[in-house]
Amino acid sequence: MKKIAILGSTGSIGTQTLEIVREQGDLAVTAMAAGSNIDLLEQQIREFRPNLVSVWDEERAKELRVRTADLKVQIASGMDGLLAVATEPESEILVTAIVGMLGIRPTIAAIEAGKTIALANKETLVTAGHLIMPLAKEKNVMILPVDSEHSAIFQSLAGAACNRIHKILLTASGGPFRGKRKSELAGVQVEDALKHPNWAMGRKITIDSSTLVNKGLEVMEAKWLFGVELDQIEVVVHPQSVIHSAVEYEDGAVIAQLGTPDMRLPIQYALYYPQRRPLSGERLDLFSLGQLTFERPDTETFPGLALAYEAMRRGGNIPTVYNAANERAVALFLERKIRYPQITEIIASCMERASFIGDPALDEILETEASVYREIADRWQ
Repeated sequence: MKKIAILGSTGSIGTQTLEIVREQGDLAVTAMAAGSNIDLLEQQIREFRPNLVSVWDEERAKELRVRTADLKVQIASGMDGLLAVATEPESEILVTAIVGMLGIRPTIAAIEAGKTIALANKETLVTAGHLIMPLAKEKNVMILPVDSEHSAIFQSLAGAACNRIHKILLTASGGPFRGKRKSELAGVQVEDALKHPNWAMGRKITIDSSTLVNKGLEVMEAKWLFGVELDQIEVVVHPQSVIHSAVEYEDGAVIAQLGTPDMRLPIQYALYYPQRRPLSGERLDLFSLGQLTFERPDTETFPGLALAYEAMRRGGNIPTVYNAANERAVALFLERKIRYPQITEIIASCMERASFIGDPALDEILETEASVYREIADRWQ
């Protein structure tokens, strides 16, 4: 029986992880953390019987303690709760599925405790990859990617450790506005941006996918995960979302991972690596597909991707500025306080005005985030 802990159990990745636990029968959940959805969290506690649960807000934690008084479960809250879940003694694997930079400190704590990391929180590497990857190497801890694209790259690299990568081909669906001109995006509403053509995801990541900012974050994550240069990562728009990503080797051979757009596949692969297990659901039917198509990304209409490359080239704390500005801008858009094109306008402005820190420590990363939030509050709210 393999034992796991989950950060973000009530979100999209967390609930799909629990589907796998339910289906496979040989995984046990020893700890889980969630934001504020204590109705769903209580159901999860009663079904999966973890030792420890954390809720971000202490008032919600108090309510949950009352609701679960008949169960043997410890209820924690806040950052201390996240750290406790990340280092829960019985767990072997930590699934990091919370959104945002909130995941950095728990991920570091889990690595220091020797846990395998099933990484779905891309912001951790985007903003602190220079801290996370050396620490994982020092502690001999595996970081297994859960994002479909990074899992595909990881799978395409299997057995090829002695071979040099020429290029990573990072695929993108293009989102709901693929093919539109910049002028057509001015009137985009929240409901429009939340209609992803292929994937069922949380609200924030769905907006990120529509702006191509999500792909920019994935480019940064891929650089850290696979130890390649930024110019070795090429984004390819692939509307069918069947090729999840590929690796081109120095001899010209391209190895790709294909499958239906089902996040349970990369989640399960990380949980059981290197073993593969049966997985219920639709299988890929190449005959019904008919064709696979590919396009270059339109960085003029969707500048978020080009800004990501710029942020990574500048380095230091600028990727943190990029990420923090996007997080707050997306929140403002979802609250209908800014227009859709302003998301990337805010990112660009914050990057231009940021004070550069070349090799930021963790406290400097967090302060950079806070300063970006303050700037956006002053200028756009």
